[in-house]
Amino acid sequence: MATSSPIVIYFIALFVASSITSTMLAISVPPELTHNLHTDPGAIKLASIDYGRIIKEKPFAVLYPSSLDDIRTLINLSYSSSFPYTIAAKGQAHSTWGQAQANKGVVVQMSSLNSFRNGTGILISGDRSSGFYADVGGEQLWIDVLNATIARGLSPVSWTDYLYLTIGGTLSNAGISGQTYRKGPQITNVLELDVLTGKGEFVTCTSQKDTELFYAVLGGLGQFGIITRARIVLEPAKERVKWLRILYSDFSSFSTDQDTLISTTGPSHKVMPDYLEGQLLMSQSPLDFYPQSQHQKITSLINQYGIVYLIEVATYYDNKNEHKRVKQMLKSLKGFVHGFVFEKDVTYLEFLNRVHDEEIVLRKKGLWDIPHPWLNIFIPRSRITDFDNGAFRNILLKRNFTSSTVLVYPLLRSKWDERMSAVIPDEEDVFYVVGFLDASADDWETFDNRNKDILQFCVNGGIKFKQYLGHHATKEEWINHFGSKWNTFQQRKARFDPKMILSPGLRIFNN
Repeated sequence: MATSSPIVIYFIALFVASSITSTMLAISVPPELTHNLHTDPGAIKLASIDYGRIIKEKPFAVLYPSSLDDIRTLINLSYSSSFPYTIAAKGQAHSTWGQAQANKGVVVQMSSLNSFRNGTGILISGDRSSGFYADVGGEQLWIDVLNATIARGLSPVSWTDYLYLTIGGTLSNAGISGQTYRKGPQITNVLELDVLTGKGEFVTCTSQKDTELFYAVLGGLGQFGIITRARIVLEPAKERVKWLRILYSDFSSFSTDQDTLISTTGPSHKVMPDYLEGQLLMSQSPLDFYPQSQHQKITSLINQYGIVYLIEVATYYDNKNEHKRVKQMLKSLKGFVHGFVFEKDVTYLEFLNRVHDEEIVLRKKGLWDIPHPWLNIFIPRSRITDFDNGAFRNILLKRNFTSSTVLVYPLLRSKWDERMSAVIPDEEDVFYVVGFLDASADDWETFDNRNKDILQFCVNGGIKFKQYLGHHATKEEWINHFGSKWNTFQQRKARFDPKMILSPGLRIFNN
């Protein structure tokens, strides 16, 4: 049997002898990895950045796996070493704080598995009596899952706003959007996972088998294993969508009507939308959604109130009587500004892929691949009015951050699974997602400092928030973030990745 000569790569390792010293650790790489492990400047550069373009950590090498065994070999090599190197799985790198980076370690470019799958990355199974599902490779994109399932008249039940993300990436966080209040986050709509742990073990896990790993990985920030396959819940897909934006001049009416729409009791329950989000409209907010003839009227409303709040809802339908459901839904709302309800009728695919249209425009303007100092937080329902006064009006408006894209919408605790690693605010049944989704080519620090001021406002005011897709500078901050889940999180790390090999970028255990 012919063999190739192993190549040798070097990693900087720190060890303790009589003093802390830096030395070179030589690792012999098995022949099967020699052609897939890249150290050229182009590969290193691409693996050193993410969508945030704020954190830039250079790995020593990038693995372009041709099979799952390549990844397993890489992990085993590190795990068996006296000086383990870190490994980060990289999908689309849409994180904003370096989650998919591995300083002086190895980044695994998961998209390389597409050739290995050879068209089998998305497999649809099931029937009407037992339910439908899709077995999806962790490297696959949600947009491709949508296209594959909709061709069969099916669809996943829970989404993110942007679909050019990998299955493994969103499931390592939670995966939220306007469907979450009804269907739960994406992590609660998973039936089964294939995972490569930090010990190089390949495990198939469910809520009934190897449950500890199953719940650890979902929302686990990549700390316990690399998701190589997920079995996703499907439902029959509708053909079209009624898509509405409803404008409000005051926050109280806005939040009260959002509460009405998510209520699982009372008359409004029968007309609950399939999708519910909310946004702020300020003086520099784009008005592309609205008819050109209405722009001046909307601008005048913004100028009058400083901030206009909008509820964005969508209902999915097949028949022509959907306007009756929309009419009933609007009748349940009490506080919107008369004459400021705007509606579109689009295909199901067009609605779910709506953010991609914005991406195309931003790429043409050179405004996509720039720093994104994002802040996403969960705020308890009881403090959301305080947050409006303190953050929206006294920070955004007074400091003229009126170009910011800000999302505001409620979620239900009952739709989350506490056994999973994802963290939400304690106790209250309803909490709000607030996302500050800024981009800045030359002044991202200004937005980042503003975000820090928003967080400090919450701390000073005793608002018990939790960050989503967050960034924490110290281990102590991570411990505070996880709260009562920290001990379990730490124990799971010791069990599934005891040498702290996986996902070092967030610096939870590698600070």
